[in-house]
Amino acid sequence: MSREVEDLNRRLLRARDAMDRAYARPLDVSALAAIAHVSEAHFIRSFRAVFGETPHRYLQRRRVERAMFLLRETDRSVTDICFDVGFTSRGTFSRTFREIVGETPSGYRMRHGPMVAPNCFQMATTRPATGSARRSSSFGDAAAASPP
Repeated sequence: MSREVEDLNRRLLRARDAMDRAYARPLDVSALAAIAHVSEAHFIRSFRAVFGETPHRYLQRRRVERAMFLLRETDRSVTDICFDVGFTSRGTFSRTFREIVGETPSGYRMRHGPMVAPNCFQMATTRPATGSARRSSSFGDAAAASPP
């Protein structure tokens, strides 16, 4: 791996870390691109190449992962959880949750109770499905191994 590619990957990781920290706040591509010190278009292309999904989809998935935890571990309403994780519309939240998890937020809550003591199997089965092997890797190795 060249020094330039390594430097870009490091900057993209910084932007992804910022998304992880501030997932519940409104984030825009220009602010994330500024963290990575690249243009918006280059940021989106590079992020997708490295992580296997667009920054927007990554942020949605991150928010849904947090919502899954809150649905399992709290008795707060779905609407409260929707707004707490950064969605601005319950309809968008429900549609996105269903696309990523495969069931509605209310259905997920009914079928999954709190984790007593998380183990590897429980954690693996409660992660949202990514939809394809290409997007399963956080570091882009699956994307590099398979042809586009």
